[in-house]
Order: sequence, then C-alpha cells, then structure tokens
Amino acid sequence: MDIVLLFPGQGSQKPGMGKDLAEAFPVARGIFGEVDAALGTDLSRLCFEGPADELTLTRNAQPALFAHGAAVWALTKDALHQYVRVAAGHSLGEFTAYHAADAVSLPGAAKLVRRRGELMYEAGISRPGTMAAILGTTTTPIEQICQRATKEVGLAVPANFNTDDQVVISGEIAGVERAMEIAKEAGAKRAIKLPVSGAFHSPLMEPAVVGLTDAIATSAFMDPLYPVYSNVTAGASTTAVEAKDLLLRQLTSPVLWSTEIRNIAASFPDAFYLELGPGNVLSGLVGRLVKGARTFSCGTPPEVEKLLQMVA
Repeated sequence: MDIVLLFPGQGSQKPGMGKDLAEAFPVARGIFGEVDAALGTDLSRLCFEGPADELTLTRNAQPALFAHGAAVWALTKDALHQYVRVAAGHSLGEFTAYHAADAVSLPGAAKLVRRRGELMYEAGISRPGTMAAILGTTTTPIEQICQRATKEVGLAVPANFNTDDQVVISGEIAGVERAMEIAKEAGAKRAIKLPVSGAFHSPLMEPAVVGLTDAIATSAFMDPLYPVYSNVTAGASTTAVEAKDLLLRQLTSPVLWSTEIRNIAASFPDAFYLELGPGNVLSGLVGRLVKGARTFSCGTPPEVEKLLQMVA
C-alpha cells in the first residue's frame, strides 16, 4: 500500500476542532499541550471553544490547523509510517507535511507557522489586498485575465490552481474585482470573494519575506524521511536546504496544487490519499484531479478508529 499524506490549509479551521480528539486520546491532548507551551498561549482553548472570528485570524488559524494535523498524525503514525511514500500540504499544510516527515519538530513548526501567520497578517495591513475563487472554466486563460486586470486597474495574479475549474486569484482589491468581472465575461460560472486578511501567494506578501526568512533560517530542519511535494514547483523536495527555500518562496508564489497531485499520481498510480486534519477539502480536490482516486479524511475519533482498522 502506497500512502500519500495530505494536510489542509487555511479555511479548514472551525471552532471545536480537535476537542473530541483531545478528550478521546491522551496522545492528542499531549500534542495540543505541547503546541500551547511552544507558543506560550492557550491555543487549544481557541481550537476547542472558539470564538470563530478569533480562530479565523491568520496568526491563530495557521498554528491551529498545524496542531490538529499533528495530533491526528501522532495518533496514526505507528500504524501508517511504513506505508507512507510522500506527503503534501496546501499552503500552510505544507509545513505540517514537513513535520510529519520528521523534518521539523513539533515546537519548532508551531512557532514557525505562528510567525508566518503574524507576518502574513501584517503584510495584509501594510499592503491591503484580497482573494477570490473563480469557479468554472474560462475561454481565456486565468493568467491572461489577471494580466488584463493588472494593466487596467491594479495587480491581480493566480494564487491557487486547485483544479481545472477552480482557481483562486489574489492581489489588490481593484485588480481582483476587475479580474472577477473579466472571468465572468469569459464564461466562469461564479466568482466569489474570499474572507481573507490579505493577498496571500502574491507579490503583496513581499513585506513578510524578510521576517519569514529570519524565522526559517533560525528553525532547525532535517532532511525529510520521505519526499514532500512542493506547492511552488509541484515536484518532490528531499533535503532540509530545499525545504527552507521552497517554504519561503511559497509565500509569494502560486500554489500549483493540481499539477502537484497529478505528479504524485503519476509516480504512485495506486496511491491511497489520506487527508489528516479537519474537514475533507483536499480529498474532494483529489477526487476531481485523479480518476478513481482512493481517498480518506481523518480528523475525528471515529475516523481515527476506522483508519486504524483499515490499515490493520
């Protein structure tokens, strides 16, 4: 059995996340406690109880999602690790993937993603921007749509290539709004503005680069035990040096998720895609990208129990 680990990114967080895991499993409770200690804050309370608006803040959502993914991995690692071939994560989730591959410690990764969230939020204040999901195929390539909007009113760039008919764009508010209009003229079914605090995965995140460079440089990384596929290159990363470089570049680069998953599928045609964390967003995307893909989402005690039975 070839297992591909998948870890979700920002947007999958929700109040109550991880509470059932912590109540059911001392190991999971310990992971949340370790993250709390590393950050010097009661993040677990925020995960378990909310409020939603505070949990959704970038600086909180990112370490919260990391903690949840790390907790599920800690519960299933012993049963799964011999079958894992690669790991991948969507944006923030890529950091969790490196932790699962033993490239970065739990406290180290928690501090790093908390700092990343802070820096991204601050960048959104200093260079305001927004993001929007373009749903449905367009007669004009999304790159050309963004180029036209940029030329006419303000910066817009592709930020997440999720599937062939779901792309997220990012940039200045006027540029994104104009690109939404052009996309609908070009046949997009819907264009939906996203509730985010900045233009993630765009040049507007440049103010965060210096701070994240320092944070990554001072974080201890090891070579991952198995390849972690990169959002930036859509290819495998196998060394600590490469990991640090790609995680930094990811901040201002588009997430090439659709190509990344297809590349994994080409290397592991019979893979079992296992999403660890709250929800099933990535499992849904994989199902649309890889015909006949076997997927499973694991984020609750019953799902953990079912997964362990499946592997056994």
